[in-house]
Amino acid sequence: MTLTDEKGKAPSGMFGFIVVWIGQIISVLASSMTGFGLSIWMYKQTESATAMAGMQVAFMVPFLALSPLAGVMVDRYNRKLMMMISDLAAVLGTGFLLVMYVTGNLQFWHLYITAVLNGLGNTFQWPAYSAAISTMVPKKHLGRANGMMSLVEAGPGILAPMLAGVILAIPNIDGMAWILALDLITFFVAIGALLVVHVPQPEKTVEGQKESGSIWREAAYGFKYIFQRPSLLGLQLTFFLGNLFGGIQWTVFAPMILARTDQNSLIFGSVQTAGAVGGVIGGVLMSVWGGTKKKVHGVLAGHFLIGISGMLLGIGAGLPLWIPGVILVNLLVPWINGSNQAIWQSKVAPDLQGRVFSARRLIAWFANPVSPMIAGPLADFVMEPAMRTESGLSNAFSWLVGAGPGAGMGLLTVFACLGVALVGLVGYFIRPIREAESILPDHDQLSKVGADAGA
Repeated sequence: MTLTDEKGKAPSGMFGFIVVWIGQIISVLASSMTGFGLSIWMYKQTESATAMAGMQVAFMVPFLALSPLAGVMVDRYNRKLMMMISDLAAVLGTGFLLVMYVTGNLQFWHLYITAVLNGLGNTFQWPAYSAAISTMVPKKHLGRANGMMSLVEAGPGILAPMLAGVILAIPNIDGMAWILALDLITFFVAIGALLVVHVPQPEKTVEGQKESGSIWREAAYGFKYIFQRPSLLGLQLTFFLGNLFGGIQWTVFAPMILARTDQNSLIFGSVQTAGAVGGVIGGVLMSVWGGTKKKVHGVLAGHFLIGISGMLLGIGAGLPLWIPGVILVNLLVPWINGSNQAIWQSKVAPDLQGRVFSARRLIAWFANPVSPMIAGPLADFVMEPAMRTESGLSNAFSWLVGAGPGAGMGLLTVFACLGVALVGLVGYFIRPIREAESILPDHDQLSKVGADAGA
């Protein structure tokens, strides 16, 4: 493990990554507390689910619109600076909310402004961090590093609501103001962690310098790079289809449980908490284990197993099946994501990972708006009515998912999770996907610009 850079000053290597990771998990925990508290505050102000959904739109629009351009900037400019942009944007947004709140001028639409700022910042965050990991962490530790990054997403989901709830319940203090102030402070902790570590800039490769010139041309090259490589395209389509079927399942997840329990919020909360615990366990295991030697097994076998585990959620009508089902599903997510990320980080040249990873994210997120549009109408107008009455569908599947409210969504969950499992299984029959790691050369085998020029 390398503790210093070539000048003997800044932490680097795996140790440097751990420093950055600690700063991030502290910051994300505080931001999750802010999100929890502001959700309560906003609903009290508006009593409107539509108004709250508007925050998601305000976040997603800049993310989707600017993602390809952000990838170009990640490749062109200093990686450490690009990693800070997300935190700097959040500092502006959170600082604005804190001032408005303590002066009594905060309006619900102010949260849309901060959502736009956060969307802009996060457009840079994921490709910048993913690309930086490739240059900071030795290839053999990529699986562990990505497992640790999954903890940044899963861990706060358990602690943030509890900590925020405790602070908001303390008498004689304005808990929301304290949470916002804490969030603001932790952004500087994350920025400070970045400032003290050494984040190497990637070596220039011949591949990475192709299509250079116009920012639009470079942005388009991220997509072109993927579509020219059947193995990368196959992996990406595996995730697109997995997200599509998985998104259908998660769209009906909450209403299915609430319908089957007569809207019992305690049972629903218990299932959600169990899922968060499963995600943390999976992240810890992946951090220690690093995944299978052949990472593609994590992608394909992971999709198959997560699909089979997810079926328990549809078959079950109570906690005895819901709890193990949701734990297994969330436990497997870090293995799938970490393995896939390790493949891309080892195969794509670091000096073009910003563009390629931004294109990846955009392709994968195309499934996000499609799944709810399929799942909602299918559940409301087809599956639920069919399973609540005497019908061919009910007669064929009531033995599996029961009958009555929620049974139609349970059956839809089973079908969707079967789709996820088949995505992983079919991948084993497609050579460019199955053999992606041997077909694609590692990026350290590619020609460097200096070496090529001197040859």
